Amino acid sequence: MKLNLTKPLVIFDLETTGLDIVKDRIIQLSYIKVYPDGKEERGNELINPERPILPEITALTGISDEDVKDKPTFKQIAPQLCEKFNGCDFAGFNSNHFDIPLLAEEFLRAGIDFDFSKCRMIDAQTIFHKMERRNLAAAYKFYCGRKMEEDFEAHRADQDTEATYRVLMGELDKYAPGANEDPEKVLENDMEMLADFSKMNKNVDFAGRIVWGEVKGPDGKPLLDQEGNPRLIEVFNFGKHKGLPVVDVLRSDPGYYSWILGGDFTYNTKQVLTRIRLREAKMNG
Repeated sequence: MKLNLTKPLVIFDLETTGLDIVKDRIIQLSYIKVYPDGKEERGNELINPERPILPEITALTGISDEDVKDKPTFKQIAPQLCEKFNGCDFAGFNSNHFDIPLLAEEFLRAGIDFDFSKCRMIDAQTIFHKMERRNLAAAYKFYCGRKMEEDFEAHRADQDTEATYRVLMGELDKYAPGANEDPEKVLENDMEMLADFSKMNKNVDFAGRIVWGEVKGPDGKPLLDQEGNPRLIEVFNFGKHKGLPVVDVLRSDPGYYSWILGGDFTYNTKQVLTRIRLREAKMNG
């Protein structure tokens, strides 16, 4: 099945020094950029994380300090990646929870404000978990009819990227309208719908420090928009102001903004908060 694209889709995977979005770094980035006309463009970069790679990470990925010592840092390749990824949607396996947030952090550390909020983000793992509830290897066997170890070397970003691409195509084939009798297991070949289906939460920032909450009226009931859906506003999801609208806290406790900017929060959380602050200043100015 050919992907029904209105703009390029970047299917990608990362290997990293660990699982901490704030502290860890990318050591391999692999992607397949698929264009609306079906053309495919592949990229695979080993990246110097500027810190030692732990033995357990080397055992898992096969990537050692020796492999990356002469490779560029993320900051060095960030401008080219930004240009390559600009105007694209993104897809991956567990990408909405890990790969996208970490990639966003790396861009911000490199001084590049890559705005993922303008991208549709499709997570093949979320689709799989909602439909079948398993992992990438099981997904590959289920959708592609073969064992992953028969076709790929485990825990390499380029290998996992290829597998994820095949899984996503298999998902669209299996759940195409009319392909099965279960009306609840239907997926349209549409990137907007797939991005919506991939969402697992109401996060505004990737870390979930700020989330979407319903706007309540004086009677405590949700206020509705013109389409009859609850109106949403950004609210804090942690600390002493948990559950309160961000804009209200910025007015009543302006020092809270400075505290977050100076604290151990992700660059993305600080970026989102700053955008809300600037938006409100512009509206009220």
